[in-house]
Amino acid sequence: MKEMQKWLASIRVTLKPVVNDPPGLAIRDALHNLGHEGVKAVRSGKYLQVYLSAADENEARNQIDTMCQRLLANPVIEDYAFDLKTIVEFPSVEA
Repeated sequence: MKEMQKWLASIRVTLKPVVNDPPGLAIRDALHNLGHEGVKAVRSGKYLQVYLSAADENEARNQIDTMCQRLLANPVIEDYAFDLKTIVEFPSVEA
């Protein structure tokens, strides 16, 4: 049996370009009010870190793709992208 590797997926979920982004507009306006007139647009989204075990990179990528398609992103209005890297230890998690 192959030893499982530890992985960290850094996932970015953003609204598709054709979807209105009221929070992004509000952030842009607030930045303008703070004197940052050079800001032309802001698109909001979410950033997630998922720690998982998988036998290899291909399996880890497939798992993350499935998680994003089924739960973490709404494929109708959101796009997602992720980076994957091996890690030595999982972070400690308090229940």
